[in-house]
Amino acid sequence: MGKVEKISVALTDELLASVQGAVKSGDYASSSEVVREALRQWKTRRTHDEQAAAALRQLVAEADASGPSQPWEGREALKQHFRTMRDGHDR
Repeated sequence: MGKVEKISVALTDELLASVQGAVKSGDYASSSEVVREALRQWKTRRTHDEQAAAALRQLVAEADASGPSQPWEGREALKQHFRTMRDGHDR
């Protein structure tokens, strides 16, 4: 672990009770441990979200670079296929 710096954090009554409950249950040795674990999970989720957003931006850029979209001509054929299936099952 690197340098440790002590900070003060204001919590709502609900969050404070959750932290105290986690310590009281024995899941954590201290309230600092609870907060550190929460921050590690937040950091992991944030990194994941940033990676997902970057991947989405890449997909959008690829779609833009592929040129204008073309109309899909298979809609009527697909509708007819499902009508045929539906009508065949009604018998």
